[in-house]
Amino acid sequence: MRLGMHVSIAGGVDLAIERGVAFKCDAIQIFNKNNNQWKAFELKDEVIARYKQNLKHCNIHPVVSHASYLINLATSDQALWEKSRDSFAEELERCDRLGIRWLVVHPGSHMGAGEEYGCARVAEALNEIYARKKIKCVATIEHTAGQGNHIGYKFEHLAAIRKQMGDKKKFGVCLDTCHLVAAGYDFSTPQKYAAMMRAFDKIVGLKTLKVVHFNDSKTPLGSRVDRHEHIGQGTVGKNGFRAFLTDPRLADIPGLLETPTDGTGRDEKRNLVALRKLAR
Repeated sequence: MRLGMHVSIAGGVDLAIERGVAFKCDAIQIFNKNNNQWKAFELKDEVIARYKQNLKHCNIHPVVSHASYLINLATSDQALWEKSRDSFAEELERCDRLGIRWLVVHPGSHMGAGEEYGCARVAEALNEIYARKKIKCVATIEHTAGQGNHIGYKFEHLAAIRKQMGDKKKFGVCLDTCHLVAAGYDFSTPQKYAAMMRAFDKIVGLKTLKVVHFNDSKTPLGSRVDRHEHIGQGTVGKNGFRAFLTDPRLADIPGLLETPTDGTGRDEKRNLVALRKLAR
């Protein structure tokens, strides 16, 4: 797999490439705007040019983007849904300007309206976005831990969103090792991993898998609580990570860390080394 991590865009998206190189990443994930604000800073042409130039002179590929945490495409609140739809559309367009193919997004919370409703609302938002605008970037729905009223913790939820989309080529999936464990998917042995991936392929389709997030889990199997932990210090287990890392079907897929950090870079380096050891 193309291993890397989420890196900061502080100072400009062009600097994210330099940070990825410093961490010896094969691939990276970035926010293309402030992840906790609705308003997006201007992506200036000269910054985009430097970003693409930096990318051209290194071996980092692909770059994946992650959408704002404020976006809730599954919500029953009409005003929030419209704001989320428009914000996600803007992020997709920013990805197109940067040449980013996959924008990862949490599907969101149905806020008590029901899981079926939530899945339909996500599909409705995506259908409206892609019908209005010519966008190349693929909406990549992240499988979730299932906290509260959040949808996306079952493979069936992902399949329901895809089924209701008009342009299914604009649908992708991001699997997260922490979220899978929290949602109750056991892949702790080669046999259990194989069974889980067979189920994913049958229900959603392996061809939709575009990104993997590598995080250990502070919480046990089926907890429905999303708490990321350093690689090897949680409940995922070495065999669980190794199963993903050595699956030849995933050879070109980016595997990206979102593990805790103290801000010094030591944690990121340690976790990436741990992943690469397990891959060998």
